[in-house]
Amino acid sequence: MIKKLLATAALVAAFGQAFAAVDVNTANEDALRGIKGIGPARAKAILDERNAHGPFKDASDLGKRVKGMGGHTVDRLQAEGLSVGPANVQVAQSTQGTAAQAGAKNVPAKGAATPLQAATVAVKK
Repeated sequence: MIKKLLATAALVAAFGQAFAAVDVNTANEDALRGIKGIGPARAKAILDERNAHGPFKDASDLGKRVKGMGGHTVDRLQAEGLSVGPANVQVAQSTQGTAAQAGAKNVPAKGAATPLQAATVAVKK
């Protein structure tokens, strides 16, 4: 009985990790290296480009700005769990946090993404 329970727990943990997305705009080097296909050199190249020129807008922007990452490579990395969230997610979240701390009503501007809309969902194929 205990073996079945442990096996079930391991299976649930494996599924949780398989669908956990790593956002290229917020991840550190260790998180990037956790994606199959990203080693130390590629993780450093991603972080250097992000630090030098700001967050990536989308997957094609990532492929254009980081040397050695074409469209097929980006597609494969996305299938492994890499996601490229909107570049303004960090700004929107920090702005909302500041407004909430100040006691202001937290209403997004017209056309602005709400936290639910700004979420990135990665679907594993």
